[in-house]
Amino acid sequence: MKITLKVGGRALLVLAILGLAAWAAAALYLGPPQSAFSALAIAAVGLVAAVSAVLPRLRWWPLALFAVALIGFQIRWSAVRPSNDRDWQPDVAVLPFATFDGDLVTIHNIRNFDYRTETDYTPRYYDKTYDLRKLDSVDLIAVYWMGDAIAHIMLSFGFAEQDFVAISIETRKERGETYDTLKGFFRQYELIYIVGDERDLIRLRTNYRKDPPEDAYVYRTTAPPEKARRGFLSYLQKINELKEHPGFYNTLTTNCTTNVLMHTRVNPGALRYSWKILLSGYAPLAAYEAGRLDTRLPFAELRRRSHINAAAQAADQAADFSQRIRAGLPKPAASDPPK
Repeated sequence: MKITLKVGGRALLVLAILGLAAWAAAALYLGPPQSAFSALAIAAVGLVAAVSAVLPRLRWWPLALFAVALIGFQIRWSAVRPSNDRDWQPDVAVLPFATFDGDLVTIHNIRNFDYRTETDYTPRYYDKTYDLRKLDSVDLIAVYWMGDAIAHIMLSFGFAEQDFVAISIETRKERGETYDTLKGFFRQYELIYIVGDERDLIRLRTNYRKDPPEDAYVYRTTAPPEKARRGFLSYLQKINELKEHPGFYNTLTTNCTTNVLMHTRVNPGALRYSWKILLSGYAPLAAYEAGRLDTRLPFAELRRRSHINAAAQAADQAADFSQRIRAGLPKPAASDPPK
C-alpha cells in the first residue's frame, strides 16, 4: 500500500512539473515578451526536475531549481499588463463608452464604417441616445467561416423594432498584428467590445469578407424586455470598465462566446457552460435546446430561415437595413414575464 501511494505521488508530481513547465514555456514563447531562450530554459529545467522525481532516490535540488524558475516566470508574467495605449488597427482604435440620464443611455463611438472592401474603408462613428423603456428584444447573431463547430457570436439589442445596436466581443489587434488562436491563450491581445451599427458589424461579414466567405444567422430570442435590459446594462458596464481598465482576451475563458454567457448570468435561468459553448458554433443549438429560441420549428428549419446573407446583400447600405434582414425571420413570444 505504501509503495502504491509512493508511486502515485511521484506520478502526480511528475505530471504537475511537466504541465507547469509546458505552460510557462508556451507563455514565454507565444505571449509578450516573446523569448524562445527563456521558453527553452524553463522547459529544460522542468524536464530535469521531472526526471529527478522518478529516480529511486528523490533529489531535491532540481525541484528547488524548478521552483525558483517558476517564481521568476510568475514575476515576469505578472508584469505583462493590458493597455489602451498602443498603435491599434483602425477598426479597433476607438473605444465605445456609455453615459446615463435616468432611463436614457447615450452610447458614444458606435462604429459604422463606410466599406469599399474588407480592408479598404473610411472610419465613421456616431453617438446615439436610447430609451431603455423601449428595449424589448435581443437577437443572437452567429457567423461561420470554417465549418459548423466554430462561430463568432454577437448580440443585438432592439428598441421597439426601430433601432438595433449590435455588440461584438473581439481581440483588439495592433497595427500589422494578426490573430493566432494559440497566442490568444497568453495575453497577446487586449479585449474590445465593439458597439456597432448593424450595417457595419453584420454587413462587413455578409457583403465584404470573401476570403473565406462568411455565413451569418440572426436568431430572434425569447428574452422578455426586463431580461433584455439587464443584459444590455451588463454589457455597458463592461464597456465602460474596459475604457478605464483594459483587459486581456483569452481564447478559452474570455472570448466572444464565454463573455456573452457571462452577461446573461445577470438574469435567472442563464445557460450553463458546456461543450456547445466551448465549440461556439453550437451555441445557437444550446440556446434552442434551453428554449431561448423559437422551438415551434425544428432547429434545422429555424437555422435555414435565420440565414440572412442574401437579405443583407440586397439591403446593403439601406437606412432600414436592420428591418430588411429581419423580414420573415421567426420571432417567438417572450418565454416568461419580467422578473
